Amino acid sequence: MNNHHPNQPSLSARDVAIAGHAGDSAVVAEALKSDRTDVRVAAASALVRIGEPSVAQMRLLLRDPEVSVQLAATSQVHRSNLGPELVDDLLDLLSADKTVAEGASFALGEIGDTSPKVIANLTSVVQTHSDALCREAAVAALGSLGRGLEVILGALTDVATVRRRAVIALAPFEGPEVEAALTTALEDRDWQVRQAAEDLLTPE
Repeated sequence: MNNHHPNQPSLSARDVAIAGHAGDSAVVAEALKSDRTDVRVAAASALVRIGEPSVAQMRLLLRDPEVSVQLAATSQVHRSNLGPELVDDLLDLLSADKTVAEGASFALGEIGDTSPKVIANLTSVVQTHSDALCREAAVAALGSLGRGLEVILGALTDVATVRRRAVIALAPFEGPEVEAALTTALEDRDWQVRQAAEDLLTPE
């Protein structure tokens, strides 16, 4: 990871941010090799801002040993236009640190890959992950992708934050079971769940 030579001046996160705005891809590429976590975090957004990250560069960030760098990378993947090529990397991160798993779920929802492996992995997060934020993000991703109706319906029995997200995730779906689920959600003990259900049931 640390490819700096001792006689090189050390890049700062500010240097990298400025380079991103200035379009200086050489400085940003150098930042990827920094032994400073904050510099590599800055490189994630700078790369995408310049608009020319490679798959290898994004993959390096997604596989970084530091959670903060992985998280920065997951937040940039769908902006990089490289999302389809990095789906497998994101799927691997669903079993990483919970904040990274949450970010990976969001990215997968934004990329739009509806292949069986993506749906199966997101389903697993919804049904088995111990962290509610991760389950919520995976439910939202399934809703964005318009897949996994049965899984989303199942999430309507989860904690309130996940139930809210599950109701919203029903938006792309139609049919009697969806109507029935939304009608039931009108009686939910959480007012935000009730409100979300009401919004979806009320014709525009």
